[in-house]
Amino acid sequence: MSLKPTTCKEAIARWEKGKDEKASEAKVVELQFQWPPIEKMDAALSTLVNCEKLSLSTNMIDKIAGIAGMKRLKILALGRNNIKSLAGIETVADSLEQLWISYNEIDKLKGIGALKNLQVFYMSNNLVKDWIEINRLQELPKLWDVVLLGNPIYDSLPDVDAVRAEISKRVPQITKLDGIPIIKL
Repeated sequence: MSLKPTTCKEAIARWEKGKDEKASEAKVVELQFQWPPIEKMDAALSTLVNCEKLSLSTNMIDKIAGIAGMKRLKILALGRNNIKSLAGIETVADSLEQLWISYNEIDKLKGIGALKNLQVFYMSNNLVKDWIEINRLQELPKLWDVVLLGNPIYDSLPDVDAVRAEISKRVPQITKLDGIPIIKL
């Protein structure tokens, strides 16, 4: 017997029932750990017009979509999914301040430059292996906290400290890397 994936609409309805509040009025909506898992982000998410923090972690989502109407979204948690690229994130570029997207399958950071208000970027345990992708973080003037540990780029230099030193040199605006404050001398 195979189970049909949970739709965003069903997950939102389930959330409303459990919280006894309208999702369209809520500032925080948590749709993580759905069973069966959500596989597609869809237009139902755009009904969350007051949402400032949306969590869709630990599902089976393969791409970012359906969030264009979320003009107040500040924190988007998409960790532990099957996301392969950041395509679709630009629709919330004006408001997004934190992107939590660890434990996915992202190897390129194409499109991240649109997120001019991004301050926190948690992207451990993905597939980034090229320095050109790290260089893209230079385009984010407000970025200060980054987690990249667990990406193949950490295998490109002799040790973790050498990689961290290289990242902090390439992305000079960050003050915290992998949970450790960067001391500028």
